Amino acid sequence: MAVYRDLFCKFMLYNIKTKAMKSTGITEEFRIRSYGKGELALMYFPGKMPKVAGKSFKKFVDEHPGLRDRLAKTGLKPLSRTYTPAQVRLIVEALGEP
Repeated sequence: MAVYRDLFCKFMLYNIKTKAMKSTGITEEFRIRSYGKGELALMYFPGKMPKVAGKSFKKFVDEHPGLRDRLAKTGLKPLSRTYTPAQVRLIVEALGEP
């Protein structure tokens, strides 16, 4: 339960930051770094709850041809909680920036 609360807090802070940036015209550049699976999912699906964003993102990745295989070659396991910078790079190259 604490994990979802933490993800929800990050989600809310991300939305507040995004709204403030849009209203002032400031843009933030996406950085290739390690991301939690939920954190990256919320970046791609910011309007959804963390659990729904995670499921939507997994479906999004699974439907992209060959992406799941390339991620597996970098060591991604189904129960992994984070994406490494190399895995994030593969995702961004395939799906575009969030």
